Amino acid sequence: MQHVEKRSKVNVANQAIQETYKQLPESYWRPQFHISPPANWMNDPNGFSYYKGEYHLFYQHHPFGVEWGPMHWGHVKSKDLAVWEHLPIALAPSEDYDQDGCFSGSAIEKDGKLYLMYTGNTWTGDNPDEDLYQVQALAVSEDGLDFEKISNNPVISNTPEGDIHPFHFRDPKVWKHEDYYYCVLGSKTKNEKGQILLYRSKDLLDWEFLNIAAKGEGNFGFMWECPDIFRLNGYDFLVMSPQGVHPEGSLYHNLHQAGYVYGKLDYSTGKLDHGSFHLLDYGFDFYAPQTTIDEKGRRIMIAWMAMWESEMPEQDNHWSGAMTVPRELTFDGKQLLTKPVPELSNLRMTCVEFDHEILKERKEWKGVEGDCLELELEVDLKDANVFGIYFRANEEETEQTVLTYHSKEEELVLDRNSSGVGPGGIRKAPVKLKNNKLHLQIFIDRSSVEVFINHGEKVMTGRIYPGENSKGISFFADKELELVSLKKWDLKKGISV
Repeated sequence: MQHVEKRSKVNVANQAIQETYKQLPESYWRPQFHISPPANWMNDPNGFSYYKGEYHLFYQHHPFGVEWGPMHWGHVKSKDLAVWEHLPIALAPSEDYDQDGCFSGSAIEKDGKLYLMYTGNTWTGDNPDEDLYQVQALAVSEDGLDFEKISNNPVISNTPEGDIHPFHFRDPKVWKHEDYYYCVLGSKTKNEKGQILLYRSKDLLDWEFLNIAAKGEGNFGFMWECPDIFRLNGYDFLVMSPQGVHPEGSLYHNLHQAGYVYGKLDYSTGKLDHGSFHLLDYGFDFYAPQTTIDEKGRRIMIAWMAMWESEMPEQDNHWSGAMTVPRELTFDGKQLLTKPVPELSNLRMTCVEFDHEILKERKEWKGVEGDCLELELEVDLKDANVFGIYFRANEEETEQTVLTYHSKEEELVLDRNSSGVGPGGIRKAPVKLKNNKLHLQIFIDRSSVEVFINHGEKVMTGRIYPGENSKGISFFADKELELVSLKKWDLKKGISV
C-alpha cells in the first residue's frame, strides 16, 4: 500500500504535466535542440549519467507551476547527446524526510542498478534561509525509468560537528574511487562562508564524514551549491556554484556564479589542495553544472541555462528554463577547455560556406541567417581594432544581439540590451588572440545563444527573447580584415516531448 501511495505522487505529477502540455499554445521561444520542460518549471541538472548504453539527465522540476516550487525530478534520455526524449517524472516528494522537495543530487550505477542520491527538504517555518531541514536519501531503479526510495532513508541525517551550518547541507554528487563510494555536499560555515563536505561509504548506505574538503576565503561566496569532483589528466577538479560572490571588474556580475578549482584531493585526509577559482562561462545564464563520464572516457558537462531572479518571458507560455548543450571538458595543463560535444553535428542540415572573404565596415552573406543554427568562423583581424557580429536582428535594426571583439582591450563583449523582451545587460570575457586570429563556434536557438571562443578557452551563454522575424546576421569591423572561413548550418529539432 505504501509503495502505491509513493507512486501515486509521481503519477499525479506526470498527469499534471501531460494535461498542461496538451493545453499549451505554440511557443516560439521553445528551444529546438536544447532540453526544456514539456511544461512548467525547470532548474538544476541532476543525476547526469551513462547507464545501459544511454545518457540519462534528470532535472529539478515543479510540475504544477511555472515558478520554483516543491521540487520533483524530471527526466530525459539520449543515445547520442544530440536527440533527447522526455520520460516520466522520476521522483516526487512523498516521505516525511522529503515532503517539501526532492532537491538536487546525482546518479551512479551499482550492481547493474541506477541509484539516485538526492537531498530531501523539509520546511520547518516561514524563513527559507533558516527554517529548513535537509537530509540525503537514495532511490534505486533496475531499468532507469521507475525509481523506488529505499526503506532505510535518509542515509545521511545530520550535519557533522564543527563550523558547519546545521541546515544548509545539499546537492550530493557521488562517485567511486578504488574500494569506496564518495560524495561531496554543498555547505557553508556558521559565519556564511561557502564550503564542501566530503563523505565516503562502502555500500552507498552507511556514510562516514571525512572532512571539509575545501572552504572559501575572501570573495568566494556565502554558500557553495552543486559540487562535483572528478579527475582529469592527473588533477582533481572541484566544480561548484558559489552564491554571493561580489563583482570584480568585468567578472561575477550574475546573481550567482559557476566555476571550478583544481589541484590534488588527498583521499586519506579528505582535503583538496587547490588553486584559484575559474569561471566556466562568462555569459548571463549558466548555473549548477554537473558532469558525467561516458563509455568513451569523456567528461561531459551540462548546466541550467538560466539564472536565479532573472525575468523569464517564456513563463507566459507556461514553461520556464532550459539546459545548455552538452559540453566536453578537457584540460590543457592550465585551464579546462569547454567544447560542444561533436555529436551535435548530427543535427546539422543545410550548410552555407565562404572562405577568404574581406570585411570592411558592415556586411551580410547570402544564406547566413536564421533562428536555429550553428555558426563557425575564423577571423584574421589584421589591423582592425573592432570586429563584431549582429545576430537575431530584424530589418529595422531595432532588435539585435551584438557580439564584439575589442583587440586593444583583448575582450569579447556580449550585448543583449536590444535583444528583444526579457533581461538585458552586457557580459565581457578576456580573450587573447593567437596569430591575430579569433575562432568562434556559435549555437543560436529560438531563445538562447552559446558562444564557444578559441576552441573552448572561454564560453558565453545567454537567454535572449527576440521576435519571430528577427533572423538577420551581419558582420562589422572598424578596419579591413579577413574572414578566413565562415560556415553556417541550419539545425534540426533535437528534443521530443
